Amino acid sequence: MAAVKTQKAMVLEERTVVECLESFLASLPLKGQRVLTVIPDRTRTAPMPLLVRTLAELLQDRVSRLDFLVALGTHPPLDEEGMAALIGARVADFSARYPKVGFFNHSWDNPNGLVQVGTIPREELESLVRPYLDSLGLDHDAGLVRDLAVRVNRKVLEYDHLLVCGPTFPHEVVGFSGGNKYFFPGVSGPEVINYTHWLGAVLTSYRVIGTRRNPVRRVVDWAGSLIDRPKHCISLVMQGEDLVGLFTGTPEEAFEQACDLSAQVNIRWLERPIRQVLSVMPPMYDDIWTAAKGMYKLEPVVEEGGEVIIYAPHIQEFSYTHGKVLEEVGYHVVPYFLHQWERFYDYPWAVLAHSSHLRGVGDYDRERRRETPRIQVTLATAIDRERCRKVGLGYVDPAQIDPVRWEVQAPGRLKVPKAGEVLYRLQGQNLDW
Repeated sequence: MAAVKTQKAMVLEERTVVECLESFLASLPLKGQRVLTVIPDRTRTAPMPLLVRTLAELLQDRVSRLDFLVALGTHPPLDEEGMAALIGARVADFSARYPKVGFFNHSWDNPNGLVQVGTIPREELESLVRPYLDSLGLDHDAGLVRDLAVRVNRKVLEYDHLLVCGPTFPHEVVGFSGGNKYFFPGVSGPEVINYTHWLGAVLTSYRVIGTRRNPVRRVVDWAGSLIDRPKHCISLVMQGEDLVGLFTGTPEEAFEQACDLSAQVNIRWLERPIRQVLSVMPPMYDDIWTAAKGMYKLEPVVEEGGEVIIYAPHIQEFSYTHGKVLEEVGYHVVPYFLHQWERFYDYPWAVLAHSSHLRGVGDYDRERRRETPRIQVTLATAIDRERCRKVGLGYVDPAQIDPVRWEVQAPGRLKVPKAGEVLYRLQGQNLDW
């Protein structure tokens, strides 16, 4: 197996976390304010019970209201059990102890729950994306040159002060998660969700993931600037299950600082490419829509013609939200969509983006109607062989794989336990835009 390089950071003790938050919150003018805190769902590793409880303890006597909004994007809403698992207590019990505190799910497809905060003009987006579109040699703009309506969860404007609290990891669409991404696409309407995901797909995850300054991040920060409320951020950095970094400031400031550490502890550099990867997905990913991170984070180190196996026997669906569309569209490289744009323009662009992100980099010959992915993607899940075949993915019976005894020392093979949050890159790959 190729050598893996990473760094081990110091774990933050609970006392240190509480002291940092106490100092930061004391610096903000929150007395008598209504405060909304945007937090991740359980598809991100973070000590949310500690953080939610600490925020409630520190603010209950200062603010008039403290609510938490889960940044679901298009993920399914959390039920009572899911919310309890996220915050470490049943909502009723938490609210009984902290009467000023409430919890809400974001609903991206409820028009009544959204409000438009502005528009990013067509000409500005054209200047941003045109150089990349021209390099593709297309006879169309892939839908990316347009006026972009920026809608966000209505609750964002119902509070005096906004907080973001969540981790920063390498991310397939926006380079690194964190900062204003918790607003867009975290609690945004479908316009920004579709636009940013599709822009990331056209640029390719292979090129975007692990970069902090890229066109998608610029759109996200631009959208964030249209929210006319004071905004501050608590940006976390995780190494495995350990909290190793906590940075505060504006969403932009905290994000930049967190990126520095996340790049050190959440990117592993290999000396040579891998032929076959076994990505072992944890239970927090319950469909391929989320478990696809086991592909995104490994694609850059897989050699041409190699394979990523997503091992997740617990997964039964491609997507609980978008499964019907995905089974109709299938999984394809992005040129497949770009060179048949008239066929796919009206499909949800976030679905096309997920499709091409999972299928990875590749080519499409329109004249021969031949698609050539760079690598093979194989599912070892509860999704059967025929369903995998119909959407263009490989299949292996998960019962045939023993992840504990998988031969990780075999030449060109790599097993990644709890895949999905650490990015693997080859030494010398350029991460700058």
